[in-house]
Amino acid sequence: MMATWAKSTASERLAMNRFLLLLALHCALIAATTSADVVQVRIRKNVMMPARDGVRLATDVYLPDGESTPEGPFPAILIRTPYDKSGVAGTAEFFTKHGYAVAVQDVRGRFSSEGTFYIYTQEGSDGYDAAEWVASRPWCNGDVGTYGGSYLAATQNALAVLRPPHLKTMFVLVGTSNYIEDGAGRGGAFALLHNATYGFRLAYTGKEARTYDAEEPEDTAAGLAVKQAYDKLGDWLKAAPLKDNSPLAWTPSYRKWYADWRAHPTYDDYWKQNGYNFEEYHSEYPDIPICFVGGWYDIFKRGTLNNFIGLSRRKSYTKLLMGPWTHSTGKTFAGDVNFGPEAEMKMNHEAVRWFDHFLKGKDQGIEEEPPVKYFVMGAGEMAKDADGRLQSGGRWKTAATWPPKGLAEQRFYLCDDGSLQLTPASNAGQSTFEYDPQDPVPTIGGNIDSGKHLVRRGAQNQVSIEGDFAARDELPLSARSDVLTFETGELAYNVEVTGPIRAELWVSSIAKDTDFTAKLIDVYPPSKDYPEGYAMNLEDGILRMRFRNSREKEDYMIPGEVYKVTIDLWSTANVFYKRHKIRLDISSSNFPMYDLNPNTGEPLGQHTRLESALNTIHFGGEQSSCLVLPVKRETTSQ
Repeated sequence: MMATWAKSTASERLAMNRFLLLLALHCALIAATTSADVVQVRIRKNVMMPARDGVRLATDVYLPDGESTPEGPFPAILIRTPYDKSGVAGTAEFFTKHGYAVAVQDVRGRFSSEGTFYIYTQEGSDGYDAAEWVASRPWCNGDVGTYGGSYLAATQNALAVLRPPHLKTMFVLVGTSNYIEDGAGRGGAFALLHNATYGFRLAYTGKEARTYDAEEPEDTAAGLAVKQAYDKLGDWLKAAPLKDNSPLAWTPSYRKWYADWRAHPTYDDYWKQNGYNFEEYHSEYPDIPICFVGGWYDIFKRGTLNNFIGLSRRKSYTKLLMGPWTHSTGKTFAGDVNFGPEAEMKMNHEAVRWFDHFLKGKDQGIEEEPPVKYFVMGAGEMAKDADGRLQSGGRWKTAATWPPKGLAEQRFYLCDDGSLQLTPASNAGQSTFEYDPQDPVPTIGGNIDSGKHLVRRGAQNQVSIEGDFAARDELPLSARSDVLTFETGELAYNVEVTGPIRAELWVSSIAKDTDFTAKLIDVYPPSKDYPEGYAMNLEDGILRMRFRNSREKEDYMIPGEVYKVTIDLWSTANVFYKRHKIRLDISSSNFPMYDLNPNTGEPLGQHTRLESALNTIHFGGEQSSCLVLPVKRETTSQ
């Protein structure tokens, strides 16, 4: 056989190598599938776990079963959800087939669990009780891990603050670190689209709206009212703020926490409770391995990064995984932009690898990997893919810390000709626009999850199209008189921007309170598929001026006085390629993502009128407004 191999041609040997490689991969795939699928799953539904106050929480238990299954007890994975535990069945079965006991629990007051639901703040003690209850079961070996995203991430963090003794590791996807800044609001503005949508959806699936004692849930009168309101969500957003006569009045327990959110516009003790807030409690976490997963277009991006930063100082291995994703992690695209096949990631597989390493003790090489893995967007073909999305591309990088080392802050100064320059103008200038809350700038893309049926989310060309909520035309947002646009010339070399972004602005207004917004945009040059180019949003931010000095105290402006403020645009990782432009858009609204500032200075959520305001950006001289970007020093000139 070796003689025959030696006599074969190079192409024949290459073909044989490819065949052997494919055969090996096929065998490995069969082996991997078999190792998972030989395990059958036995499910015990609605096991009632007593919490410390006697309220019983419904739990579905998934156990490995079958002749080839190793005998228990097993390490266990706990998942706690407000969205109906049956909706997590696929994930639970996946973990169980890989040799784990899985407990999926309806949180207090939701679906099959007893008690009254109040959002987030009850999850610490209930989660602690659940983790310890799981550890005490005969089918558990005493080692418990947790898994889940969004609200399911909050349930993990809340119980971790209380340090249950048997909690060994966590896999946390797209979760908050401080809900007043990355869920309920941002920069003092109320996250209207997210909260109204989320409130209606939760209320409609609550026990005041539906009966769950029958085989199929049935709507009550309250449920029908809330459902009809949800179907007209756009009208309710335009009528915001929601008052006591809104459809949430049909579901008193849900109206209560929504009203509480509006009644606490400042960062007070209400928002410092465990469940809403984890930044205040990072020192309380147990020293265990934790993986944090987030997306550049996720609503909780700030939370994912801050939780990693706050907890990575401990001895145990802490992982950060940031992809080009929305709240739906692991996909190749976010909104209208495709980031290529490299962006795809199967989170359940990543989680099994993590749990095998830290719960089963099977070395997966995880702790030899750099703690930070992040996706840098960019390097696309400037063409549409088969689904009509812009092909942006990108690649994964690793680092020891977040933000990565090797960054240098670069200031891009706003100038009166609409340009961004590396040096400030010597002469002072200003640009004034009228912000009319009855004609707001429509939301196009961004860190959106709830409300995605009304508003385009993720990466989008900043041009209004037919059907865009609150849009008055089908023109670029930059064509609006209330949007100030500042951009560089075409770049002569590639510029990688990775890390936290901010806009330092000198502003004034004729109002005692107003908003200022900022949006960072990658402007692609014209191409065959995009003859007018493509303005891809990367990140945006907002600041309600009464909170310019502190989120804990309101401080109104003196009309006409100039103030220096900072708008936090969170973080991103993107390469602005040669011939692209860096653009910053400034305005005073982003609706319906954020509620509208009425410009009157009335108590938030209680205004009685709307007024227009003349808002001004100052630049040059001693009042040089600028965009601050973390730029990689090793830029290239491809």
